[in-house]
Amino acid sequence: MARTTVSKRLVFHVGGYDPITPHAGAQRRFVREIARFQLIWSVKASIDGPHDGADPMRWSVTTTGPNWRVETDYHLVRWDDVIETFSRRAIYWRIPLGIIAFLDFVVSGALRGYLRTNWHYAGFFLYPFVMFGALILVTSLIGVLALKAGGSIPVGIVVIVVLLAALRAGPWRWLHLDTLFDDWSFSRQYVRKGNRILDQRLDRLAAKIVAAASGSDADELLVIGHSLGAVLAVDLLDRALTLDPAFGTRKIPVTFLTIGSSVLKIGLHRGATRFRAAVARVALSPGIFWGDYQARVDIMNFYNTNPMAEMALPTEDGPVVRLVEFGRMLDHAMYRRIRLKFYRLHCQFISGNDRRAPYDYFMLVCGPVSAKSQTLAADGAVSMIGEDGALISAPRSCSEPQTEPARRPGPR
Repeated sequence: MARTTVSKRLVFHVGGYDPITPHAGAQRRFVREIARFQLIWSVKASIDGPHDGADPMRWSVTTTGPNWRVETDYHLVRWDDVIETFSRRAIYWRIPLGIIAFLDFVVSGALRGYLRTNWHYAGFFLYPFVMFGALILVTSLIGVLALKAGGSIPVGIVVIVVLLAALRAGPWRWLHLDTLFDDWSFSRQYVRKGNRILDQRLDRLAAKIVAAASGSDADELLVIGHSLGAVLAVDLLDRALTLDPAFGTRKIPVTFLTIGSSVLKIGLHRGATRFRAAVARVALSPGIFWGDYQARVDIMNFYNTNPMAEMALPTEDGPVVRLVEFGRMLDHAMYRRIRLKFYRLHCQFISGNDRRAPYDYFMLVCGPVSAKSQTLAADGAVSMIGEDGALISAPRSCSEPQTEPARRPGPR
């Protein structure tokens, strides 16, 4: 397989429904995790920024090895304001809207689809609603017992009110039920009618990446969607194709990576016809290479699935699916510490590794080998980077033609 090198890369990263996505929190994580990348790959990295903006915040990353240098213009697509809109809602709105979303995804056939494709994800879907129901049941039983013991209805009511207040201050937050209820409420809104603020933002960003694809001096344009951000990234690329049907075929190669993707979270909802059409258009685009990374132990993504087949879409032009093993990327002690922390495991897709592995977020974003070439290679960049951090042999540049077509997975 022909390999391509890059010296300049333009990255647009769309994060998931992440409480720390906004402002400096995401950049601090990036700085902390890229330090691990430098250590295991024997490279150096420096970061300039961040430069805050209304749509993306951005910073520049320069990475170097003994015989290469890469400048990465990194854009973090912001939608923290949308997340905050949901989190600022009063509790008496958040709970009913979350329950309505739960019922909607059940009736629409999404839960049946989750059970069919990945029962772990079905468990993730059910978790906040089952836990909430259990807490309410326990609270009600204690209230009834207090009523019987005290023989007074007002006493029973007071006990229930106090317990509900404690529930909100404690388990409601400790078990992350607040964020998960909001996550599903947002997902239902996205399926049913979209979000006006996001629609306008994605339109502006689509125009920006279309202009970059024809006017930037970058060697590669990389769009990454993590978790629910994969859904928004599909939407973004579909809007870019609407503006320019030849997007990605003229000057700069466009690579699209979905990591820990929630594409099927939305795509398996019977009402998500608009989204499935967008997925099909992106997959069929000759100017966009799509790679999909899935991890077995991450209950928040769909492991070992062909997303096109599961959505009953043509599979000939779907993503190249790569399976990720977190246990082989991390030291044993680290893996043991986080293996039951499901959100932390999910974030390993955007974190640094302890060992060289076929999947490495920072190698994809900041490394000297194109993200497409890394995705197509069975071992990623492992055999392409020496122990001293140098590029091994002389890979082809991005301007040289590919000699092997991208392979697509067939139906399951």
